[in-house]
Amino acid sequence: MNEAPMLQLSGVRKVYNQGLPSEVRVLDGAELAVAAGEVVALAAPSGAGKSTLLHIAGLLDTPDAGAVAIAGETLSGLGDRRRTRARRADIGFIYQFHHLLPEFTAAENVMLPQRANGATRTDAAARAAELLDRVGLGARADHRPAALSGGEQQRVAFCRALANAPRVLLADEPTGNLDPATSDRVFGVLMALVRETGLSALIATHNAELAARMDRVVTLQEGRITPGAI
Repeated sequence: MNEAPMLQLSGVRKVYNQGLPSEVRVLDGAELAVAAGEVVALAAPSGAGKSTLLHIAGLLDTPDAGAVAIAGETLSGLGDRRRTRARRADIGFIYQFHHLLPEFTAAENVMLPQRANGATRTDAAARAAELLDRVGLGARADHRPAALSGGEQQRVAFCRALANAPRVLLADEPTGNLDPATSDRVFGVLMALVRETGLSALIATHNAELAARMDRVVTLQEGRITPGAI
C-alpha cells in the first residue's frame, strides 16, 4: 500500500468577500501532495494567493472548502487547540523577514518554540546549540539579532523553524530579503538542513535558480496548482 503524502491539500477553496459582487476566489480547488522528504518549490506571481495557500497548509487559516492533511490525518477541520498543537509539533514556518525577538539572544529565540511545546530549559538549550552549530552560528549563539547580519538572522530563523523537529516545513520567500550572494549561501544552508533532517518542504520563491535546486516546481495560477514554473 502506498504511503500517504506527508502534506496533502485536497480541493482547497478560499474566497474573500464571499457572495458579494467583489468576490475574489483566491484558491479554487487547489490540490497538492508533498511526499515524505520531498522539497517542492511554489512559484507564483504577486497576488496569486501563495501566502494564503501557505497559511492554510500551515493551519493558520481555514479553507472555505477542502481539507489539509499531514501524514494522512486531516487537521484543517479541527478546533483551534488541536490545530495549535499540530502547528507546534508538526509544522515549521519561515518567512521573508526573520521576525526574531530583538530582546532575546539567537539561542533564546531558538529555545522559545521548544519551551512553548513543553521542553525543559536544559533540553531546549541543547537543541538550540545543536542547530546553531549546524548552520555555523555556534559562536554567535549569545548575540542578539541587532548584532547579527541579515544572513545570520535568517539562519537563526531557520533553526527556530526546525527547533521542534517538525515533519513539514513551509517557507514564504525565505531569502527574498537578502542580496543575491547572501541569498544563495543562506538557501544552501536551508537545503542542507532540510535534506539532513528528511523534512517535507513547500517553499515559495520567485527565484527560478533557487526553485531549480528543489525536487519539483509547481505553480499557483487562477486558484489552482499546476506542475512546472510560470
